[in-house]
Amino acid sequence: MIPREYLGSAQVPGGQELKLYRRGKDHMIVLDRNELMSSRMSGSEKQLALMTIDRLKGRKSPHLLIGGYGMGFTLRAALGALDGTARVTVAELVPEIIEWARGPMAELMAGCLDDPRVTLLIEDVVPVIATARAAYDAILLDVDNGPDGLTAAANDRLYSAAGLEAAKAALKPGGIVAIWSAGSDDAFTRRLRNAGFAVDEVAVKARDNGKGPRHVIWFAQKR
Repeated sequence: MIPREYLGSAQVPGGQELKLYRRGKDHMIVLDRNELMSSRMSGSEKQLALMTIDRLKGRKSPHLLIGGYGMGFTLRAALGALDGTARVTVAELVPEIIEWARGPMAELMAGCLDDPRVTLLIEDVVPVIATARAAYDAILLDVDNGPDGLTAAANDRLYSAAGLEAAKAALKPGGIVAIWSAGSDDAFTRRLRNAGFAVDEVAVKARDNGKGPRHVIWFAQKR
């Protein structure tokens, strides 16, 4: 068996630590004993972008906000599906995530951060959303493990009633907030509906081949 190689660590606000490992050609980002991200399982992260963009058909020059770069699967999928008039803003809280993307995971990045359509912000997506008004056609959130997060209680600011109201205000009419999660959450579905969104909850598999764990994406459209 190929041994796992430690490549680096990063502090998350709140005192927790992310660690980057490599095993052969595969990379994984780990929190304690939880594997938050893996290059072996990218299917649902890609679908977060592709299924959102499919729902935006007919919109000219869409502007997307992606909260959390991760390993870049969502961003690369979005860029591949969007035309040259689109814009994508990426907000990543942890600077080391971007350093890893440009360093040990540069091959995986495939140049997506240097695409002229991309604006990269090294900051928390929460204030980015809070200060926007009707700015985005879609907000794609892959922060922590979804509403029931692992890395920071501060993520509640995204998924609380107040956080959802802020996201709705940041969207253009008919815009979509799409939220990736490791699992379903009936209480969160109700919270989205109570916030005035039209909600579609979709189950997706973690791997491109339709196998692996079952993840969930909520597509919440501003009425």
